[in-house]
Amino acid sequence: MATLSAPLRVCRGILKELRAQQGPTYRQSLAYTYVMDQFRKNKVTGERYCRAQQEAHHASQTYLCLLESTRYHLALHNLYHGTGERSPEEVAGLVGLRLPTQPGGKGWEK
Repeated sequence: MATLSAPLRVCRGILKELRAQQGPTYRQSLAYTYVMDQFRKNKVTGERYCRAQQEAHHASQTYLCLLESTRYHLALHNLYHGTGERSPEEVAGLVGLRLPTQPGGKGWEK
């Protein structure tokens, strides 16, 4: 099983993603309030290994992964999907290829 990062790092990561999505007014959102309440509620206590705390930390790590992946997906979607119809030359250049050129003199090429 992969090790979990520190809860403070996960909390900061979630807040960073909320700030990226909602802008400077993210602190007034319900998501911010909920995340902060959950992290305050599941602080480290005197128990060294608490199953509920580990479950909450794992859920927060998963939520952070979801937020980051959604942001990356939207960036890729906007990059590759936004221009509509493309010519074959443009599409080939997009993936790093070149179309072959017809050797001259046939009369039908431009």
